[in-house]
Amino acid sequence: MVMFLFLVIALAVVVAAVTLAVVGGGEGDGPLPEAAPERLQDFLPPDRPVGRADIESLRFPLAARGYRMADVDDALGRLAAELAERDARIADLESALAGARAAATHMSLDKPARQEDQP
Repeated sequence: MVMFLFLVIALAVVVAAVTLAVVGGGEGDGPLPEAAPERLQDFLPPDRPVGRADIESLRFPLAARGYRMADVDDALGRLAAELAERDARIADLESALAGARAAATHMSLDKPARQEDQP
């Protein structure tokens, strides 16, 4: 019976010591510092357009209920901006190509007519 009582008291002392150490009663400058939240480390490159390899290597850190919404929103916003910029550039190039083709067609139609007019 004495041994059982001694073990219960020893266990209570150990639990109290561990609790005090974790909460801040141990050595150091107070309670444990707040852990920094896990953030996205595979940032999309800010100095160049996003490429296929950038998207394939992009990994989001896990949170308690899936992925961190802010990280996913940032990445999707960046991708949407890149796609909008590329769509605008493609539209500009297609209109320039259509204009160049129209000018080339116009010049090819005008050229034979000019040769016939000359004696």
